[in-house]
Amino acid sequence: MNTMRTGLLMAALMGLFLAAGYLIGREQGMFIAFLLAAGMNVFAYWNADKMVLRMHGARQVDRQTAPEFYGLVEDLAQRAGLPMPKVYIMDNPQPNAFATGRNPENAAVAATTGLLYLLDNDEIAGVMAHELAHIRNRDTLVMTMTATIAGAISMLANFGMFFGGSRDRNNPLGPLGAILMMVVAPLAAMLVQMAISRTREYGADRGGAEISGQPLALASALGKISGAAHRIVNPAAEANPATAHIFIINPLSGMRMDNLFSTHPDPGRRIAELQKIATDMGNAGTHATGPWDMAPTHSPGPWG
Repeated sequence: MNTMRTGLLMAALMGLFLAAGYLIGREQGMFIAFLLAAGMNVFAYWNADKMVLRMHGARQVDRQTAPEFYGLVEDLAQRAGLPMPKVYIMDNPQPNAFATGRNPENAAVAATTGLLYLLDNDEIAGVMAHELAHIRNRDTLVMTMTATIAGAISMLANFGMFFGGSRDRNNPLGPLGAILMMVVAPLAAMLVQMAISRTREYGADRGGAEISGQPLALASALGKISGAAHRIVNPAAEANPATAHIFIINPLSGMRMDNLFSTHPDPGRRIAELQKIATDMGNAGTHATGPWDMAPTHSPGPWG
């Protein structure tokens, strides 16, 4: 069901992109829009993972530089039946993590130093299992493509304002249509992107619970991360808000009204779903999942 819904939403996003091209230049504009989308997606397919990791200052680690964290990811990847991804750490006090890469053979997972400090071992395993589930479900490619198309729609809307503002330039709606498209098209693209991201998060939560075998540890981690993420600013994410959807919890502080259009489901609902999964798995667990707006209660491990 989630796969079908994602496919329909991606089709709607692509349709919106082509419609924006048509409003700018009719059939010719739609064709140019299609070529532009294809070119941007080819570029994103090969380069988006490197760009995202660079944006967030991620440094690659291995068995020598971060033995415990690397070993944890390696064990989870084996459980998930995945090739070993590249492992990165971001020097960032906000607890968070993401996965990226065009396919399981070319994937990477990244966690912040804040996450490795705040969570215990089982919770870290739950979070990284969630990210590996994204890789197994190929969500990393889906979200890269949707972000690329959504960005292209915003770019087309700006083109429409400057080059499609009169009927002489083949804009069927004229100046008012160009202004309307500039406002409505990016907003609609944002809403579709948000819906796709939310759909994939629930699937990754379930997959992460299955891989780690500890749904309540993941639930506890989500509670801690969401509580801390609102208090601790993530400068890299604030500078690159288009990447917010790849993180396990929305990294934006909401200072710029970012929470108005959150790309993530409500953490409370995700925790409730994980509690149901734990019951179905017969996993009572030992982790509490109440509100976590507190400082770490344990010392950080040797995570590199």
